[in-house]
Amino acid sequence: MEPKRIREGYLVKRGSMFNTWKPMWVVLLEDGIEFYKKKSDNSPKGMIPLKGSTLTSPCQDFGKRMFVFKITTTKQQDHFFQAAFLEERDAWVRDIKKAIKCIEGGQKFARKSTRRSIRLPETVDLGALYLSMKDTEKGIKELNLEKDKKIFNHCFTGNCVIDWLVSNNSVRNRQEGLMIASSLLGEGYLQPAGELSKNAADGISENPFLDNPDAFYYFPDSGFFCEENSSDDDVILKEEFRGVIIKQGCLLKQGHRRKNWKVRKFILREDPAYLHYYDPAGGEDPLGAIHLRGCVVTSVESSSDAVRKSEEENLFEIITADEVHYFLQAATPKERTEWIKAIQVASRTGK
Repeated sequence: MEPKRIREGYLVKRGSMFNTWKPMWVVLLEDGIEFYKKKSDNSPKGMIPLKGSTLTSPCQDFGKRMFVFKITTTKQQDHFFQAAFLEERDAWVRDIKKAIKCIEGGQKFARKSTRRSIRLPETVDLGALYLSMKDTEKGIKELNLEKDKKIFNHCFTGNCVIDWLVSNNSVRNRQEGLMIASSLLGEGYLQPAGELSKNAADGISENPFLDNPDAFYYFPDSGFFCEENSSDDDVILKEEFRGVIIKQGCLLKQGHRRKNWKVRKFILREDPAYLHYYDPAGGEDPLGAIHLRGCVVTSVESSSDAVRKSEEENLFEIITADEVHYFLQAATPKERTEWIKAIQVASRTGK
């Protein structure tokens, strides 16, 4: 019998020879991980055996690269993968760890139903705490803060973080809150903004995190940016990034000129409604933006001149108010439906 497929999807993988980062279609099996150049390929570019392997997450070997995890095989070969966002990385890590544990215990991989716990466990789960902090209703409020003639967008202060931890009974006191906040900072769940918080994070202060109203921080995927004496054109450009992120992930996108398909990381924002797409292998600046206000988004099921026969699965199309057509491909029918619904909501709100 062939090993059961546990999870599959696009991840960015670091090459073993040239150390370049490239998107790969990754398949987690019961006994190993296969990775393909494209989802439609019949044979994998490589396979990582899980027996005796260890997993490291988060892996912070690459500076600004977030949501990276590392698999080390019994032959001491390191394989690095990068997910598009936190929840995706944690889902891969959970399943890989469980697969390794099942191999060691001679068991079959089987999913168990789980219930979300309202209270944090005794051993603090930083990932779960981070998601609670980002909750739009009960989490930490992101603000536009001003200091030294600079405006910090999608930001919050250090003392607001400690206030939130104490008020939500996540910690017993402010000193314990400082320890947890420092851990969140060290794991990359929080980022420093401004000289005061950056200097503390670099080790100049006694504690890497500051319980201070003048120390600014932000969530790494919140759309944070700082502006100072911007021209009118700069303000208009940055207006695109003011919207709250409501969905993100990797999709295939068809090029307008060559009609070739490439994996892109997409970030969907609302108010204003924009869909920005990035090179998943790195780069902070988007490759392009789709203004969604007034757009139409539909599934594409039948053959058309715009798509090849082999590329028809799980396609959808966005037609902007300016009548520009974008063809995108999701990994599964469910993922396509989720993207279409999210884009439809964003297109009806905001600017």
